[in-house]
Amino acid sequence: MVASDPDAPARLDLNNPVFQENLLALQKPDRHAALDMLGRLRQMTWNPVYRDNGLKWEKIVSFKPPAGIDAVYSLRITQPRWATAYRDGDFIRLLTIASGHDSTYGKK
Repeated sequence: MVASDPDAPARLDLNNPVFQENLLALQKPDRHAALDMLGRLRQMTWNPVYRDNGLKWEKIVSFKPPAGIDAVYSLRITQPRWATAYRDGDFIRLLTIASGHDSTYGKK
């Protein structure tokens, strides 16, 4: 994994089956809010992704990332829901959607 130019557009990878299952299982209002956020995220470059107060992009340090991934991050996908993702070059590779911030970190 290589992090590239912070002014490069953030490209989305929505192909993870767990992320797709989580997204499609959301109730209609949450699903639409998540899709709106993904549309907004798709129009951003990496600098604003890192700094956006609404996204709250934050490294998860409470568990070791899978092999080949430097770090896993949480980001707010809707008001009550958080996603996990990692950066791979210009791509945000989305992994999961959790019901709350603590469940993103594996806390109860």
